[in-house]
Amino acid sequence: MVDSPMLRALELAKQAALAREVPVGAVIVSSDGAVICEAHNRIVELKDPTAHAEILAIREAGEILGSERLMGCHLYVTLEPCTMCAGAISLARLARVYFGCLDPKGGGVEHGACFFDQPTCHHKPDVYGGLYEEESAQLLKDFFADKRG
Repeated sequence: MVDSPMLRALELAKQAALAREVPVGAVIVSSDGAVICEAHNRIVELKDPTAHAEILAIREAGEILGSERLMGCHLYVTLEPCTMCAGAISLARLARVYFGCLDPKGGGVEHGACFFDQPTCHHKPDVYGGLYEEESAQLLKDFFADKRG
């Protein structure tokens, strides 16, 4: 069950790269593994610095489920969430977060603020990193090499 949503998140990240967005994809599934929604970064397209894949997926899942709480749901994302996204994940009460590669510069889960470890964090999901880590990292490396090239 873990592989399929993560593979879909990787496909979404590739779509983001084709749209000239930083290649990050996210999928939210219910506790039984049914896909609720999916998204990829749309920051440039929407001219919205908060349009990260995780935020867009959380917003859509809330609408679909009719609740601001995504209890029992799991998030699959190709990059370690930033602090903003970690805050949204906590507020949404997601049960688990699976992510691809670490983000030493902008991450907020294993790096930076380590948001879930802060006393002001009211809900800490189970976090599993390193799923398809190499594939996720390679998408980012290729994207930024192309931008610089």
